[in-house]
Amino acid sequence: MRIVRDYQYTRPGDRGASVAIGNFDGVHLGHQAVIGLARQAAPNAPLGVLTFEPHPREYFAPDAPSFRLMSAEARAARLEKLGVDMLYQLNFNTAMASLSPQAFARRVLCEGLGLVNVVVGADFCFGKGRTGTVSDLIAFGEEMGFGVTVADLMETDGLVVSSTAIRDALSEGRPRDAAKLLGHWHRIEGEVIGGEQRGRELGYPTANMSIDGLHPPKFGVYAVLVDVRDGPHRGSYHGAASVGVRPMFDGEVPNIETFLFDFTGDLYGATLSVGLVDYLRPELKFDGLDALITQMDADCVKARTILEAL
Repeated sequence: MRIVRDYQYTRPGDRGASVAIGNFDGVHLGHQAVIGLARQAAPNAPLGVLTFEPHPREYFAPDAPSFRLMSAEARAARLEKLGVDMLYQLNFNTAMASLSPQAFARRVLCEGLGLVNVVVGADFCFGKGRTGTVSDLIAFGEEMGFGVTVADLMETDGLVVSSTAIRDALSEGRPRDAAKLLGHWHRIEGEVIGGEQRGRELGYPTANMSIDGLHPPKFGVYAVLVDVRDGPHRGSYHGAASVGVRPMFDGEVPNIETFLFDFTGDLYGATLSVGLVDYLRPELKFDGLDALITQMDADCVKARTILEAL
């Protein structure tokens, strides 16, 4: 999959795609359906996704609480798995935010990327102040020579499939409900970083990862599926993970600490993808380390039972 970050500097092979447009945070079932429509609309054209980085919401409100379900790197990896040929991950900056709807259609979609077809959701808005509508996009497509396909909003079990609904499920400790909307387990991905090695001292060495910039799931302990993406220990594992601030040790910065079952080795610097399967319990502060270890033993037994039943 090729990634293009500037619509003004493209190679000949970067043009002529059929694309789905959106933020694709989570790459949920609705996003996957929109990508499928882009493939159907022009089966002989390269399949593309057009999105923005940083997310426009981050650009306009940089100090707002973190809301993203996945990083740009995790999103790209997921899109590549879906068979996307071209990821137009365009820089969202003052110049982009200032484009009128017509200028966006002409300069970016038509002249810059030479798209043959675009697929958008029924609630799609674009251009300066989000003033462009789906009707405007259809009119611009007729004028400028690209097709427009409008995807209906998707529902499952009476819920509209949306990133907002997924965030709500995660905030409430319902990862299986989030997975129903995503079409896959919600995953936290990143590099294993150095910690204080308390887990090793307790007999539970953990792989520590930052969740900075991501929407935090409900703090607590989870049964998890772990993919080690690179390095000598590359592979898939079962485990238990704690998400939160570690109240037992007066922590302040949220992170995720994952214990891999039946594993020995050094994971520092490796990239992990941790899939949340079931919420086991909230974060707790125990009377002492013995009580903490007893609870961790019980957490791991419960997590093993859940994961072995998948």
